[in-house]
Amino acid sequence: MTRTASLSRTTSETDIRLTLALDGSGQADIATGVGFLDHMLTALARHALFDLTIAAKGDLHIDDHHTVEDVGIVLGRAIATAVGEKRGIMRFGHAIVPMDEALAEVAVDFSGRPFLAWSVPFGRPKVGTFDTELFEEFFRALAINAAVTLHVTLRAGTNAHHAAEACFKATARALRMALERDPRVGDAVPSTKGAL
Repeated sequence: MTRTASLSRTTSETDIRLTLALDGSGQADIATGVGFLDHMLTALARHALFDLTIAAKGDLHIDDHHTVEDVGIVLGRAIATAVGEKRGIMRFGHAIVPMDEALAEVAVDFSGRPFLAWSVPFGRPKVGTFDTELFEEFFRALAINAAVTLHVTLRAGTNAHHAAEACFKATARALRMALERDPRVGDAVPSTKGAL
């Protein structure tokens, strides 16, 4: 069974088209109009081994907020759609990723209970022109719309670019682990409740 999704979302603030293959090779074609977000999503696709295409147009003349949050919403929904009933997946994933002086730890549970625990202090308000407070908005939108519990913790780091990149790469590796098929459970849902 192929685990893919193609979604779009159009509002008065953004217009987003996204395709996702969970069992890909890490190919990405990202164009959101927000350069640093494109860079981070390309890294996420590469390290999660997702094939991911995103074309987004947003009200960037106001700021990046709506585009960043809405991309998180659509990506989260695409993950939820592609994984379906979550049969045969590992369900839990975790990763600790260094990026020079930065160290990020991420844990994810495809529980069906959306929650973001965010403990990522940034020492400055921007990475280039990107507002660092928008990282939390992206990850919250992703977690809620993918219906996952997501913990993101920055263990060390002084460079905001490195910190952000470590968080995205650790999230990618945790998602990859959680979404891997578990040969020992076959087609079962990984829960004593029988549904997630």
